[in-house]
Amino acid sequence: MDPTRCLAAPDLILVDPGDGWRAHAGSGVAVELVRGDGLAVLVGAARIARLRLRWRLAVAAVRLLGDAWERGYGDLEWRGVVAERAMPWYVLIHDGAALHGLGVATGGAALAAWFVDAGGVTLELDLRCGGLAVEPGARLIAAATVVARRGTADEDEHAAAHAFCRRLCPAPRLPAQPVLGLNDWYYAYGSQDGAGVRRDAERLARWCDGLAVRPWCVVDGGWEAGVDPGGLGGGDFTGRPAFGDMGALASAVAACGVRPGLWLRPLQAPLGWRGPLLAAPREGRVLDPSTPEALAEVQRRVRAATAWGYQLLKHDFSTFDACGRWGFQMGGGVAADGWAFADRGRTTAEILRGLYAAIRAAAGDALVLGCNTVGHLAAGLEELQRTGDDTSGRAWERTRKMGPNTLAMRMPQHGAFFAADADCIGLTTAIPWQLNRAWLEAVAGSGTALFISPHPDAVGAVQDAALRAAFATAAAAPAPAAALDWRDTTAPCRWRTAAGERGFAWDADGAQVPCPP
Repeated sequence: MDPTRCLAAPDLILVDPGDGWRAHAGSGVAVELVRGDGLAVLVGAARIARLRLRWRLAVAAVRLLGDAWERGYGDLEWRGVVAERAMPWYVLIHDGAALHGLGVATGGAALAAWFVDAGGVTLELDLRCGGLAVEPGARLIAAATVVARRGTADEDEHAAAHAFCRRLCPAPRLPAQPVLGLNDWYYAYGSQDGAGVRRDAERLARWCDGLAVRPWCVVDGGWEAGVDPGGLGGGDFTGRPAFGDMGALASAVAACGVRPGLWLRPLQAPLGWRGPLLAAPREGRVLDPSTPEALAEVQRRVRAATAWGYQLLKHDFSTFDACGRWGFQMGGGVAADGWAFADRGRTTAEILRGLYAAIRAAAGDALVLGCNTVGHLAAGLEELQRTGDDTSGRAWERTRKMGPNTLAMRMPQHGAFFAADADCIGLTTAIPWQLNRAWLEAVAGSGTALFISPHPDAVGAVQDAALRAAFATAAAAPAPAAALDWRDTTAPCRWRTAAGERGFAWDADGAQVPCPP
């Protein structure tokens, strides 16, 4: 299977103006294909919902890895040909000799998914506004640019996957230094207070003493006052009394020699909000990100957080709030049918990217970490991306499912789209230490962001030494690790790291897995 065949004009084009699929010819939908570094797809119509491009080509015995609409949910895996399998954004192809890539460039105006069957390849572009056809007026929509890379048998497959992702994102925004630190969610779960934050900052400073990289102490959800009972987060976006003045708290964290960070839920409507809300049913009251009023409110909160002194902003829930679905519920469609954003002239992809751009502009020099954001649309607008769903400080099975899977399968995006964050080590007494130690050492040696959530009762002398060593490893910016068995399992345990090959066991006994010589 030669993916570069898809850089030529497709053999078939189908359009869905909003009432079903039909042939492109005579549909009234303009489709322009422009060949450059890739194949740009431009679409014009009074109304358009979806577009399909089909290339007929021989698909021999291959293994395929698609991406995810937003985060992975422990479900990223290499599989054979499954005709109905939607593979968002790109597909990696291994033919037994080399790894190839086929995808769309980051930042496009369509939600893109690939389908591969025995007779060829189909690219489906979702151009809807929410769950209804977009009405773009006279403008042409720059829907997507198809990008392909043909690998060679003499190159490392992980290097080939990374090189392909670099082609997809011409201008990534990356942190200047390795990102490491502490996030309180997986031991506090929203029950944190100001004294706990200061204690965390002091502990983090000790573990990172002497390192050239200053770590981050991130205050996660639960800090907001007057939380709206209709949804998580919200309220009036000032600190709860237990936190005291949020600016003074940031100064106290900084005085410990570490850098303060803060969690935000940008689309949760504040109490008393009288501006536009999404009309579709949602958990709680949700701002409509297609409106100037909503973006102004989002930017106000972001600027308030940076004015307090928080210089890493983790923003969360925006895909779920905007589209009404988690990634594992999306399948072939990001949003349900039958509703639209207030601005019917822009696609969902354009509206989401506009939200990310607004956050980026308001954040200034602060680092932006997207969580539950669409990485393919946020690339270039955030330094860090949570690539998988939540790990856990309560149940090891959740960490085992989510953590190794996203660390392995989305490693090609690390340093190509943004810096990857495979999520925290939930260091609590509920999780056996030997298992958490394996996850800690895997993330620290991966070259990706390292965040820990350490309950004070779970850290003794052994854990203290291990945390110091892990932070030192992460601060040294090791070369990205590679999962040697990523084509064989959803939870890879054999890894090539900068320190050599090693194995990790993710099962209950925590035994080491031998690596081949």
